[in-house]
Amino acid sequence: MTESRRAVPRCEGRAADALRAVTIQRGYTRHAEGSALVSFGHTRVLCTASVEDRVPPHRRGSGQGWVTAEYGMLPRATHTRGDREAARGRQSGRTQEIQRLIGRSLRCVFDLARLGERSILIDCDVLQADGGTRTAAITGSWVAAHDAVTWLIAHGKLAASPIRDALAAVSVGIVQGVALLDLDYAEDSTCDTDMNVVMTGSGAFVELQGTAEGAAFTHAEMDALLALADKGIRELVALQRAALAAPLPVRAQSAWPDRPITIVHGSGPGATGWANFSSNLEPLVAAGLRIDKGVDPHNAAAEIHQRAAAAPGIDGRIGLE
Repeated sequence: MTESRRAVPRCEGRAADALRAVTIQRGYTRHAEGSALVSFGHTRVLCTASVEDRVPPHRRGSGQGWVTAEYGMLPRATHTRGDREAARGRQSGRTQEIQRLIGRSLRCVFDLARLGERSILIDCDVLQADGGTRTAAITGSWVAAHDAVTWLIAHGKLAASPIRDALAAVSVGIVQGVALLDLDYAEDSTCDTDMNVVMTGSGAFVELQGTAEGAAFTHAEMDALLALADKGIRELVALQRAALAAPLPVRAQSAWPDRPITIVHGSGPGATGWANFSSNLEPLVAAGLRIDKGVDPHNAAAEIHQRAAAAPGIDGRIGLE
């Protein structure tokens, strides 16, 4: 390998071992129990997680749940418009292969017995494709599924989380003799070797999909690719955990329609309690949220505790003075 072949120009000057800019926006839709819009550079995938109190026939009576996925691309997610698969009357082999990959990857980190006889259905819709849609879908789906599990626990349907580990995926490949992390479309379409790697947060492999598109690759090159994937997935898991540590946006809380937001308010110099900020709540009401204003400012903690005990549905609190 010559020195000149090591310098492969990448979009935005990325290093060979650098991910694209990755963002994870939780609570992107209003109705699903869990949702996330994940972006890997210009690739954007909307992942939603829906909870259903039923399982497929082969799971009925087993006491175990099920996690499955569907995947699709919008007609103009790519450079040219493609027909909707529904209009064709059947899914392509690629679509079926990718959605099976997403489903079995998620099941690998779920304790299905602890989930109980219910299903979590993941829908992955590619809004814009620039390489790595399946890896972005897996990474975002785990976050959406995590929020769906949190919803189940908050509603008293689960005592503990059935998720055993984090899950993320990334693409790696060899382009002009150089191992690269997180290929965009231009790199993926011209690479000599293309590999998709799915791993758990603890570093175990879930699935490896590697293909020599041009020249065959060696053991040493495969080791280099797996080392890149390990680095990238560790970074993705850190981003997932950071996203989960942040509060859900207000729009997402309408997925919990039976759970009002409690406003803690009081009075003091220059303030008039509820009247001081009630006009500012119009955006929350417009978003479809229920507002519970009646909290005694002198005994707020005790009253909130009493209400939570009587109705575990209290979702969150916005403290305003």
